[in-house]
Amino acid sequence: MSLLRSFLRRPVGVLASLALVTAMAGCTSTGASTTESGEAEVVQVGTLRGQPHFYAPYLYAEHAEGDVEFEVVALETAPALNDALASGSVDFAVGSITATIAGAAAGRDVRIVAAAADGGSGIVGTPEIRSVRDLVGKRVGYLESSSQLVALRLILEREGVNVEDLELVSLSAPEFFNAFNTGQIDAFAAPEIGVSLALSAGGQAIADPYSTEIGRLNIALLTTKALIEENPELVQAVVDTHAATTAYMAENQDEWLPEMIEEYGGDQEVLESALDNFWLRADLSPTYEEQIGNLAVQMARLGMIQETPALEDIVDSSFASRDEPAGS
Repeated sequence: MSLLRSFLRRPVGVLASLALVTAMAGCTSTGASTTESGEAEVVQVGTLRGQPHFYAPYLYAEHAEGDVEFEVVALETAPALNDALASGSVDFAVGSITATIAGAAAGRDVRIVAAAADGGSGIVGTPEIRSVRDLVGKRVGYLESSSQLVALRLILEREGVNVEDLELVSLSAPEFFNAFNTGQIDAFAAPEIGVSLALSAGGQAIADPYSTEIGRLNIALLTTKALIEENPELVQAVVDTHAATTAYMAENQDEWLPEMIEEYGGDQEVLESALDNFWLRADLSPTYEEQIGNLAVQMARLGMIQETPALEDIVDSSFASRDEPAGS
């Protein structure tokens, strides 16, 4: 944990590159089939371990569309997923939209081809903190290169609070609950499951992180322009598999969540609470695309990236459904 005020003017791409030293934590074959040539087409998909909204790749083999064999590569951080994708270590990833925008701004070949999950964010404080105005002078945890950080900055601006008046504390995703529960920080803007853990321990939500123009953006299915140009049929098959898997997960949480907990551990009640804060989806609707553009603009305006990348350098809407999902 380290105090960090200077992030305000540091490009996210620079911050990310310093934090992307991550080892691949596992590689699990989850299915098998053959290509037109009769050989197995192996697709490596990066994701995070033991987090319900990143769990879809583990179920791809059960809902595979087309002749594809899936291997799941579990990494430790969301920026590391984008790093693995850009380096060619994986073909696809379920990863952070914010990190993807930062990568595109830095000239990396990465494309969003479908949504994965919205939400999963929270701005939580001790019971004494009743609004964002009460954050002045408080120690506030944040996750670098995150949509939660962008939302916090936008809400502070809306409420007339200077971010320089907060004592900002940079944390990794697993650190938020412990730092909050032990009094090392007074509040935080972070992803699940730290949000649900803190709320169950007496914390309270002090602002709606979904109330800004970036909406509930969080994670998406990613690949590269190079793979799209080389093998669009394969990309379509993976996007279709992702959509079928996401639809299953949305309707059958009671089936896959216990399996995930049995394999990776975790408190079922807390994970169920966290899932109530997520909206699984696999489309790429015009509204979703617009929100991604808004997020890129705000990241540039806030100094998190040097300039706004063109939307076509972030998103390829050729594969996923353009239909607006219900309740989005």
